[in-house]
Amino acid sequence: MLNKAMSVVILAAGKGTRMYSDLPKVLHTLAGKPMVQHVIDAANELGATHVHLVYGHGGDLLKQTLKDGNLNWVLQAEQLGTGHAMQQAAPFFGDDEDILMLYGDVPLISTYTLRRLREAKPQGGIGLLTVKLDDPTGYGRITRDNGNVTGIVEHKDATDEQRQIQEINTGILIANGADMKRWLSKLTNNNVQGEYYITDIIAMAYQEGREIAAVHPARISETEGVNNRLQLSRLERVYQSEQAEKLLLAGVMLRDPARF
Repeated sequence: MLNKAMSVVILAAGKGTRMYSDLPKVLHTLAGKPMVQHVIDAANELGATHVHLVYGHGGDLLKQTLKDGNLNWVLQAEQLGTGHAMQQAAPFFGDDEDILMLYGDVPLISTYTLRRLREAKPQGGIGLLTVKLDDPTGYGRITRDNGNVTGIVEHKDATDEQRQIQEINTGILIANGADMKRWLSKLTNNNVQGEYYITDIIAMAYQEGREIAAVHPARISETEGVNNRLQLSRLERVYQSEQAEKLLLAGVMLRDPARF
């Protein structure tokens, strides 16, 4: 239901040690602006009632850089997993609004895909963004029963059979605020990593008889995250290529789009 109020939570607490920089990872730029700003812009384009930004490392610099963002700042003092991050934001959730979960280091997510995800969310259920990869190593696998999504198993917790599954979790999902708060309150850290996984709410919803609707993005690059400078440079090239395509389709002549 697109006429229902919706708030967005953006997870941005990671340190980003593989960037080899004192700059918080989400402040590294893509197309001239911080990665997290791309995500904030998408949230605003969707008409989010509130944008909750969960931060940890480099909080002062984040607040200074994003001071004009009209954000609700939520501190995650310890990085204990995605579920723990969402638990910090949960007190701000309205019971009757939808809660959309995004990531500050996934900068190319499109409003087109997010609108489709929001439209697909079943009443009382969860809308989940998934993709299929030839090599899903390292990602949480989507488990199904007769086609129905039943849960997500993180790679380190997966059996050999489950690791053969090619459909993976992107981490982006949407659910009702009251349901989200209830599920978050039930999370445990009984797993290999000792962290609180937001992905565990999928199995909770399934056990309650709730429907989980899986949606695929228009492009896989929309869901790619940045953990190092190589990945950032690749997404920069993807972004520039997409801009070149738009110009060409609008009638602008580019002799060599690859150099755009």
